[in-house]
Amino acid sequence: MSWRACLGAALLASTILILGSGCGGSPTGPSHPGPRGDGPPGPPNPPPLSGQTVVVAAVGDIGLCGSPAVEQTARLVDAIEGQVLLAGDLAYSQGSMVDYLRCFDPLWGEFRRRWRPAPGNHEYETPGAAGYFQYFGAIAGNGGRSFYAFRAGDWQVLMLDSNVPTGVGSAQYEFVRSELSGSNSPCTMAVWHHPLFSSGPNGPNGYLRDLWTLLDERGADVIVNGHDHLYERFGKQDVDGRSDVNGIREFIAGTGGAQLYDFMRITPNSQVRIKSHGILRLTLSPSGYEWAFVDVAGGITDSGGDSCH
Repeated sequence: MSWRACLGAALLASTILILGSGCGGSPTGPSHPGPRGDGPPGPPNPPPLSGQTVVVAAVGDIGLCGSPAVEQTARLVDAIEGQVLLAGDLAYSQGSMVDYLRCFDPLWGEFRRRWRPAPGNHEYETPGAAGYFQYFGAIAGNGGRSFYAFRAGDWQVLMLDSNVPTGVGSAQYEFVRSELSGSNSPCTMAVWHHPLFSSGPNGPNGYLRDLWTLLDERGADVIVNGHDHLYERFGKQDVDGRSDVNGIREFIAGTGGAQLYDFMRITPNSQVRIKSHGILRLTLSPSGYEWAFVDVAGGITDSGGDSCH
């Protein structure tokens, strides 16, 4: 048995003892009340800026039992210090508590002190994403919401839920508007599951246009998605997919372990397309960012940098 398998077994056992639902049956229900989409706005007084540069790992579409890539990508994350941004579809195929304990926790549970999750569509294969909220607990959101914000260095990071309403007037839209209005961060990133733009089989997703427009109008810099099991990087663009130096750069990193997809087309402004499992590593400074897609062989197959707006 490998060191990671041993660790995974220990973590699995401890998780079962803590959560009490076990692998022997269905989860008893979420400890989180579920995504109502309401709750108070973000804090009115943002924390002071730190001037720090931090590194984060970002990836989605991970916990497929039997996939060797789940361990391979976990090894990559293990070598990256910093928070781990999880872009949904984390435990296949239904996002149940059993799926999390069998297919995600044994190899990824060790990152619990560092992770920041967002739910994907497979989480909602279990009603109310109950397994997701039970597994991740309060860090997945509070006040009944499935979306939240935090700071990574001086960056404002919005962890959003593309499975619940995102249009103008929705609770999530108003949450984002409030967070952006009250922010003193020089740079902003948003993470959610479904991409607005994609060259893969599961895009575009036009219902996200309102959310993208809001982020664009408020000067957001980066969006990270999953859903399509591939890596793709876009140039900065507006909500209509037109190249715009003041627009948002989108990354798709649905490369955490699930079976990879083929590219179906070359979407305008798509700059890099890679069919490989791996991790998106982002270095976030107070004035810009650098990216690197690290594949499971340890090679960097895409890299670059840019300044914030």
